[in-house]
Amino acid sequence: MFDVTRDDIVGGSLSRALVVLAAPLVAQNFALVAQSVVDLFWVGRLGGTAVAAVGLATVVVALLTVPLRAFFTGSQVVTSQRVGADETEAARRVPFTAAAAAVALAAAIGGVLVVGADAVAALFTDDAAVASATASYLTAYALALVTTAASDTLESGFTGWGDTRAALYVNLTAIVVNVVLDPLLILGWGAFPRLELFGAALATAVGYGAGAALALALAARGREGFRLTRDAVRPRLETVRAVVDVGSPIAGQYGGRQVARLGMIWIVSAVGGPAALAAYHIGSQVATVAFVPAQGLAQAATSVVGQNLGAERPARARRATWVGAAIAAVGLTVFGAVQWVVPAPIAHVFVPDLSGQALSYTVLYLQILAYGYWALGVVYTVEAGFNGAGNTDVSMYSTLAQYWAVRLPVALVGAYVLDLGVAAVFWGVTLSNVAAAVWLSGYFYRSADGGMLDRAADEAAAD
Repeated sequence: MFDVTRDDIVGGSLSRALVVLAAPLVAQNFALVAQSVVDLFWVGRLGGTAVAAVGLATVVVALLTVPLRAFFTGSQVVTSQRVGADETEAARRVPFTAAAAAVALAAAIGGVLVVGADAVAALFTDDAAVASATASYLTAYALALVTTAASDTLESGFTGWGDTRAALYVNLTAIVVNVVLDPLLILGWGAFPRLELFGAALATAVGYGAGAALALALAARGREGFRLTRDAVRPRLETVRAVVDVGSPIAGQYGGRQVARLGMIWIVSAVGGPAALAAYHIGSQVATVAFVPAQGLAQAATSVVGQNLGAERPARARRATWVGAAIAAVGLTVFGAVQWVVPAPIAHVFVPDLSGQALSYTVLYLQILAYGYWALGVVYTVEAGFNGAGNTDVSMYSTLAQYWAVRLPVALVGAYVLDLGVAAVFWGVTLSNVAAAVWLSGYFYRSADGGMLDRAADEAAAD
C-alpha cells in the first residue's frame, strides 16, 4: 500500500504516486527543521555571542554549498530519467559518480575554508569575539561539507530512483546522530571534551558521515534496483558532465536567491529597525514550516516527471506536473487561510514573549504572506516539471527574476519612493511569489504545447 515501483510511477495513479513518494520527504524536511531548533537550543546555552556567530556562519555555509547543489539535483534528475528508461546499470552509476565528484569538490572548498576561516569571519563582522567563534565553527564545518556532500548526493540518488523511504532513513540517521552529539561535544558532557562551536559543527560532520555510511550500506544490500556494484562505483566523466549540466542552473538559482535574501534583510532592517527584522525572521520561520509539504511534493514530482520522460511518456509527465501543482496550491491555500485568521497565536508559538511593535509587524507580515502561499505551491511543483525534464535553467532564470526583478525592486520603490514603510517590503515577497507562479505556469503550458516534454523524452531515450 505504501510502496511505489517504477511501474506505478509510469503507469499507475499519479496522485497516489506523488503523495506516497512525497510523504517520507515531508517527514525528512520536518526533521531538518527540528534539527535546526535543537542545534539552536544547545548553542544558546553558550550565550548570545555563540548564537550570533552561528547565525553568521550559516550565511557563509549557505554560500559555500552553492556549487555542491549541482550534484544534489543533477543526481536526482539524471537517475530518474535512466530508471524510467529501464536502464538499470546506467542509473546505478549516476549517484556514486556524482557523490565522488561532490566529495572531491567539497574537500577542495573545505581545505580553503580551514586556511581562511579567520579572514572569512572578519569580512562579515568587526566584533572580535563573534569573529573568533565564527572562525572556530567554520574550521570544523570544513569536514561537514565533505560528509554532507556524500550523504545528500547519495540520498538524491535514492529519491530519483523513487525510493524516498531510503532517503528518509539516510537523513534521519544524520539528524539523530547530530542531535545526540550536540550536547556532548558542545558542552562537554561525560567523557567528552567541551568544544563549544567547534563541537557543534563537528557533530554535524559526524552525523552526515553516519548518513553517508547508511546510504552505502543500503546500496550494498540492494534496494529497488539501486545496488552497489563494481561497475557502478567506477567514475565516468560523461556521467559527471550529464549531472553537472542538469544541476548547475540549480546551483545558480540557489546562489542568486541567497544573495537576494541578504539584500531583503538589509532593506527590512533599514526601513523598520529591529522590530521589523524580528517580524521578517519569524515570518520566514513560519513560512519554512508551511512550505515543507510543498517542497516534499516538488521533490517527488521531479522524480515522477523524470521517470515518465525516461519511459517516453511525455503526456503523463505533463499531467503529473499539473496534478502536483493542484495538490500543493490547495494545501497551502488552507494553511494560508488559517495563518491569516490567527497570526498572533502562530507568532507566539515561535516567540512566546513577542509584543509591541514587533508583534504588530509580525501579524502584518504573516497575513500578507498568507495571500501568496498558493502561489509558492505552484512555483515549487511547476519548477519540478521543468527540472524533471532536465530544463533546470528555467527554474534558475525564474528565481532570479522573482527576486531581482520583482521582490527587491518592489521593496525598494515601495519603501523609499512611495513611502509605504515596511509593509511595502512584506508585499514585495508575496507579489514576487504570485508573479513567479503566473509566468511559470504560463511558460510550462506553452512549452509543453510546443513539444518540450516530447524532446526531453527523446533525449532521455537517446542518453
